[in-house]
Amino acid sequence: MSFTSQVILITGASSGIGRSTAEYLVKKGYRVFGASRSEPEKNVGFEWVCMDVTSEESVGQAVSQVLEIAGRIDVLINNAGLGIVGPLEETTDELIHTVFNTNVMGTLRVCRAIIPILRSQQSGMILNISSIAAEMGLPFRGIYSASKASLEILTESLSMELKEFNIRVCSLLPGDIATSINQNRLVVNLRENSVYADRFAKIHHQINEEVSQAAQPIVIAKAVARIIGKKNPELHYTVGPFIQKSAILLRRILPQRAFERLLMWFYGI
Repeated sequence: MSFTSQVILITGASSGIGRSTAEYLVKKGYRVFGASRSEPEKNVGFEWVCMDVTSEESVGQAVSQVLEIAGRIDVLINNAGLGIVGPLEETTDELIHTVFNTNVMGTLRVCRAIIPILRSQQSGMILNISSIAAEMGLPFRGIYSASKASLEILTESLSMELKEFNIRVCSLLPGDIATSINQNRLVVNLRENSVYADRFAKIHHQINEEVSQAAQPIVIAKAVARIIGKKNPELHYTVGPFIQKSAILLRRILPQRAFERLLMWFYGI
C-alpha cells in the first residue's frame, strides 16, 4: 500500500492545527477523516465524524463509523487538546480534571480504540501532537505543561509496547502557532485580591501576543505530512520558533537553577 492511499483519522479537526493538517493531507492524496465534537464550517476538504474524546462511547462510535466507510485506519493523529493558564495554587480540581481528561485520557481513549485495528493490520502509525511546553514547567502554565509532558511519556511507552506489531508511535511538539487557542483556552478565575494578579495578567498578555504573532498552522501540517511519510520516524519531533526550540537544548545543558532564572527573566518575573 502506498503512503498516499492510507486512511488517516485526526482528532480535534474543527479548527486550527487539526483542520489545517486534515485539509493539507487530503491535498497530498490521503483519505482523511477529521473528528471533533462539533462539525466544522462547511466546505472542508475532508470527511468529518463526530467524536468527543472525553467519552469512550463517542470514541468507539466514531472509530466504527470510519471503519464502516473506509474499511481500515492506517494513521491516527491525536491532536485534540485544551489549553489552560493560571496559578497552580488557585487552579481548581475541576479545571485540572477537565484538561487531563482531554489531553491525556482523551488520547488514551482513542489509542485504545485504534490499536486493535492497527495490530490486526500489522501496520500503522500513531502520531501524538504534544507541545514544546512539555519539555519544561512554565509559569502559570503548569497544568498544560504537565498534561503534555504526560503525553510524551505515554508516547515513549506506547512505542516500545507496540513495536512488535509494526505500529510506529511518535510525537510532534509544536511551539506557538497562530490558532484560536487564545480564545479557547481555559483561564483560572483568580481569587479576590490574589497575590498573583499582576504577574499573571502580564504573562497572560505575553502568551496571547506570542500566539497571535506566531506562524500559521500550515507549518505543522507540512511537518505532519513529512513524519507520516517516514518508514522509520524518530520518537519526538519539534517545530517552532528558534528561541523556543533553543530552550529545549538550554534546559539540557544549563544548570537547573540557571535555566529557571533564564525562564523567569524571559517572563519578567
